Amino acid sequence: MSEHSGTRADDPFGGRQPTSHERMTGLPWDASYHDGPAPWDIDRPQPAIVRVASAGGFTGAVLDAGCGTGENALYVASLGLSVLGVDVAETALVNARRNAEDRGIEAEFAVADAFELAGLGRRFDTVLDCGLFHTFDEDERARYVASLMSVTEHGGTLYVLCFSDIGPDTGPHPVGREELSAAFDSGAGWHVASIESDRIQTRYHDNGAPAWLATVERI
Repeated sequence: MSEHSGTRADDPFGGRQPTSHERMTGLPWDASYHDGPAPWDIDRPQPAIVRVASAGGFTGAVLDAGCGTGENALYVASLGLSVLGVDVAETALVNARRNAEDRGIEAEFAVADAFELAGLGRRFDTVLDCGLFHTFDEDERARYVASLMSVTEHGGTLYVLCFSDIGPDTGPHPVGREELSAAFDSGAGWHVASIESDRIQTRYHDNGAPAWLATVERI
């Protein structure tokens, strides 16, 4: 979110409108990274994303929206793909750049608002959302989906890995299958190719939390 070292005390959100999650907690996303790893930081890529990559799911220019400390972006970049990871949490991006340098992986990381991705001035063949979609309320999701559309090439693919409402020990902000599908079926421009049950690994779930892995095509 806003930069830890440069945030004004009277505006921890850096001049942007806080998201529903930030309003609920009263803290910017950047605060999640101030006192050690965030709950979703597992120091490796999500297994679901590794499987997608192994199946050849990532092609062309890749955008990781809400990349955090960059584990998924760095894994995809290590396969030889051009990857841009974006987030509003500048502390996370500092860590992502450090990880890239330490591992000798070429990847780009930049501050960007998920609702204003068109401002990047770029388009991508593959877009990844790992753990961001489920943090938005219904109104925010409509804006977010439109923002994703603005940077996804026609014929491109979006992967969404989000908490599911199915099963015990769900993560925060669980999403229903129909709720996820409706976010993309509500307007022209997307085709939901599949929504499959999966898991999201966190620091607080021994075997991961129930999740959906959606494959969405830009038409």
